[in-house]
Amino acid sequence: MATLGMTAAEREALETFRRDVVEPSMTALVIVDFWAEWCGPCKQLTPILEKVAADYAAKGVKLVKLNVDENKAIAAQFRVQSIPTVYAIFQGQLVADLTPARTEGQLTRALDQILAQIPIEAEAQQLEAEIEPLIEMGEEVLAGGEAERAASIFEQIVEMAPGEPDAVSGLARALAAAGRLDEARSVLDSVPEKIASDPAIARARSAVELASAVPQGADTSEFEQRIAANPEDHQARYELAGALMASGDRDGAADQLFEIIQRDRDWDEGAARKRLLQFLEVVGLEDPWTGTQRRRLSAILFT
Repeated sequence: MATLGMTAAEREALETFRRDVVEPSMTALVIVDFWAEWCGPCKQLTPILEKVAADYAAKGVKLVKLNVDENKAIAAQFRVQSIPTVYAIFQGQLVADLTPARTEGQLTRALDQILAQIPIEAEAQQLEAEIEPLIEMGEEVLAGGEAERAASIFEQIVEMAPGEPDAVSGLARALAAAGRLDEARSVLDSVPEKIASDPAIARARSAVELASAVPQGADTSEFEQRIAANPEDHQARYELAGALMASGDRDGAADQLFEIIQRDRDWDEGAARKRLLQFLEVVGLEDPWTGTQRRRLSAILFT
């Protein structure tokens, strides 16, 4: 921006703009909010912008408010015709007009799209790179049956990243697998609202629910005897499936539920199918075993 013919106040405003907007935008996404004291809509938008900026600070987002009455030259340079006007600046360049986004949801969606396209290495990205291998380690340890050790690993990850859904999920599932159900429920009860609907949290809730319904080490002989005496005893098969899953025999558990579905898919309002889907969610939708069981289920239901 040329400074020829500018007043001292305008040059000072320009220098402030460079310091507060241009320079930070070299490594961060700067949201510039053009506003004025007399602007009613500006005052309505301010708390929304401040909240979203605070939520995205770790992702490399910064909010700068620019009073148009005090920064007329800058507002003119950006061709601000009305306020509020909200722009996103990266590396000194205008990358998006956020003005149409007036709700928190609209702003977060717009920011997610922008951040996916620009090379910002902010605190959140660095932390994600650090914890990703730790989460993989915790999952491997848990899958190997070392629930207490897995819980310890996930506890450390949650301390590093309290809002990471995969870490919280891993901790709750590890605690449940270790028989520490009250602690697992406490972890899930304190989940931040913004991740409460994450699939990883849903997976953990299913795991805790299953562990609560069938404790580890449950005796299966009674159920096996009942089934031997009456193959149509679906309740016994259902209970046996839960006990087998709790003991780690997921193939045996699935086989019992498939047997119920084949014999009477509508038994107890489809309880066997619902429990099977719950098993698949606990194991993880990305697990090859889950894909195999889904194909088995489809073959039964659609033939």
